[in-house]
Amino acid sequence: MKFRLMGNPPIGILLVDKPTGITSHDVVYKVRKKTGVKRVGHTGTLDPLATGLLIVLVGREFTKRQTEFLKLDKDYICEAQLGVETDTYDVDGKTIKEASWEELKKITETDFKRALDNFRGEINQTVPPYSAVKIKGEKLYEKARKGEIIQEDLPSRRVLIKELKLIGFVKNAEQEELFFTIKVSCSSGTYIRSLVYDVGQQLGVGATTTSLRRTRIGKYKIEDAMNLQSFVA
Repeated sequence: MKFRLMGNPPIGILLVDKPTGITSHDVVYKVRKKTGVKRVGHTGTLDPLATGLLIVLVGREFTKRQTEFLKLDKDYICEAQLGVETDTYDVDGKTIKEASWEELKKITETDFKRALDNFRGEINQTVPPYSAVKIKGEKLYEKARKGEIIQEDLPSRRVLIKELKLIGFVKNAEQEELFFTIKVSCSSGTYIRSLVYDVGQQLGVGATTTSLRRTRIGKYKIEDAMNLQSFVA
């Protein structure tokens, strides 16, 4: 099912495949500039590192429906590295801890699958320090940049992991690295970076996200999204 804008000025629901390296707000700006429509908004932030489905609403008639989309379930494909911890929970951050190869090579695929068993269903999840969640009116990432965050003070929330499947587990003895890929189907509000971090903690070696792609939001699928560059060209 393809979604296209209609009318002049155009209005409607636009499914965009967000590229890596830009913010969700950057996508909104580009769509606003291309269409000439002032009222443009998105329905769920993707970090600059992340790619994939972003629902963009164009025109007042559609932006006022934003709440309809915010609570929809989502699917992701996430690649991550085991044995590395960063302050942002992804590779864009500063490395704060690394496990030795001696520790990593002992972890089997079976060990990893057992660790995943602890994160299916309803779980308590700690919000990552580099996020837009507010504490006393200040966004967490603003506090994190000033070094004012204590891990124990981070807020937690109840989320639902409907599916958590290991689809890749690769040990590279030559480079002394271990990477994994998971597919996640989850409730709105779930942080995949936090999930990866928590799996790393469960295994005692740490983990950080290397790439993240959102493939579904409710009934909307990445297969129906358009390339951003093609749209704005």
